[in-house]
Amino acid sequence: MNRVISLFLFLVLISCTNKNSLQVTVTNSSSSDRTNEIIELPYTAINLKMQDKSFIITDPNGKQIPYQITYDQKLIFPANVTENSKVTYSIKEGTPEEYKSFVYGQLYPERVDDIAWENDRIAFRTYGPALQATGEKAYGFDIWVKRVPELVVKERYRKELEDKISYHNDNGNGLDYYKVGPTLGAGTPALFVNDTIAYPYCYKAFEIMDNGPLRFTVQLTYNPLSINNNQNVIEHRTVSLDAGMQLNRITVSYENLNETLPVVAGIVLHEPSEEFVADKDAGYIAYADPADPKNGQTYIATVFPAKLQDAKAIHFSDKEKAERGANGHLLGFSEYKPGEKFTYYAGAGWSKWGFETPADWFNYVKDLSVQLKEPLEVSYK
Repeated sequence: MNRVISLFLFLVLISCTNKNSLQVTVTNSSSSDRTNEIIELPYTAINLKMQDKSFIITDPNGKQIPYQITYDQKLIFPANVTENSKVTYSIKEGTPEEYKSFVYGQLYPERVDDIAWENDRIAFRTYGPALQATGEKAYGFDIWVKRVPELVVKERYRKELEDKISYHNDNGNGLDYYKVGPTLGAGTPALFVNDTIAYPYCYKAFEIMDNGPLRFTVQLTYNPLSINNNQNVIEHRTVSLDAGMQLNRITVSYENLNETLPVVAGIVLHEPSEEFVADKDAGYIAYADPADPKNGQTYIATVFPAKLQDAKAIHFSDKEKAERGANGHLLGFSEYKPGEKFTYYAGAGWSKWGFETPADWFNYVKDLSVQLKEPLEVSYK
């Protein structure tokens, strides 16, 4: 009888322990290991199970890991899964540990409305209304290289503006030495109308939607353009950067556009160079910017989950070279249909942190393009 009672109590204990827990299985069907890759699942699945209680996520060894609930109601956390295998994570009631943030971004009105953001690998910025009001032309994304995992951008701005220590010099953690100018810079999107880039100018309005610890997201709205017979065409752009990633995820849509048009994402070619790759079938373009004797070499890429219509370098005329201070663009071509969204990835790396040669960068981009087409499978019960 005592054994029956003990067994009954044990089963009751297991039932009570598991009623507010969730098992999340992450399957890697690819032939490459996936390390600290951010996965996502609907937060509603957790919210209903936990009934709005605090919860923790543990790995197979029982160790807590960081997580984030995003603005669009997704639960995200980093997963580690070796090739052709699966791993199960547990979500259960509990008080989560405090984790440092791996991402951060903000508006810098004191620096002509820059919005700058970073993760533990790389940093970026985009330009705002105050800069446009000066008449300076800067259309594309800027790159701030870094070689430390700590968040450094906010302090770089402070030193630049208060201490007069320029972030254009490497003061120990990297610098800003990338040149954007009146070009698409580091992977900016644009409609391609009558064989001409319809350059977006600085953003008009913005809203930061996520700000760590694992994902930064900003939504940008641009001033209206006249595109063919379409008046008041307004671009809406959402940019997200996850911990550990070299590339942003970018989603673009165009309001008041009534016809299907080519759309491109471009990388400025600063000088004539053969150090680039353009693979329309694999869906990526990658470029090694000219090396700087002091600061090394910056690498840029855009990766497209869907097959491209074309991928190639287009060089400026002599006149346009003089106007834009560059040699041309490396472009990935796709098609934008009214009412749809165009999603791709764009970002950068640095020879002084993680990518010693252009070949290292090109291999990283190639592998990433494959992984994006072979996403980790997430199931829960």
